[in-house]
Amino acid sequence: MSFRSFTLIGASFALLATAVVAVPSPADAAPRDKRFFDSVAGIWTGPGEIVAGKYKGTKFTCNLTGISSTGPAGLTLDGTCRVGVFSQPMKAVISQVGNGYQGKFLDGAEGKGLDIISGNVSGNKVVMGINRAKLNGAMVASLKNQTAMNITISVKVEDQLVPVIGLSLNRQAAARAD
Repeated sequence: MSFRSFTLIGASFALLATAVVAVPSPADAAPRDKRFFDSVAGIWTGPGEIVAGKYKGTKFTCNLTGISSTGPAGLTLDGTCRVGVFSQPMKAVISQVGNGYQGKFLDGAEGKGLDIISGNVSGNKVVMGINRAKLNGAMVASLKNQTAMNITISVKVEDQLVPVIGLSLNRQAAARAD
């Protein structure tokens, strides 16, 4: 398994992404967005699978801790994903900037990671736009309930978003800021 496949796996955590929705005013969005990120803070574990491309069928397991930002809406996610005996560190930082979101997965697109270039929260779902060189896509994270979250990473192929990674995470505990 190459580092590129780990990069796509990690993007699924780092980039909690959102569907196209009507955008409320920034004053209305700020408290709502903060509540969403506060609600996904915690320790999450679960399986995932690459569902398209060269590594289709590759299964992995992730252990992640999300800590909500103390300032504007956002999240820091830290942990690992494992395929067999190989483990890859995962880290993402997502921050609300103006009416949208910015951040990076690992060391961002300038390094071996991805940039978070946009985002939107709607109810129990968040969509983040992701970018690296010529790769554009989105990550959608949906809370099924307080202890279960599904994440899908899709990449843009021509005019269509194609799912490439799926994850099912379960909350193990609430995260605590140290």
